[in-house]
Amino acid sequence: MFTSMPIDFSGRHFPSAMIMQALRYYLAYKLSYREIEEIFAERNIHFDHSTLNRWVIK
Repeated sequence: MFTSMPIDFSGRHFPSAMIMQALRYYLAYKLSYREIEEIFAERNIHFDHSTLNRWVIK
């Protein structure tokens, strides 16, 4: 049986909910890292597209 393993983003600069939302945009809608960076910048949340890449790898 498949059990989901919680993702631990402790020690990160951003809240886990925000990280998960960015990952959802990337995985569900196939947006580029830079497009997601721009979406969040419009909401006054600033991070670099390479940061998003590290979240995806984690």
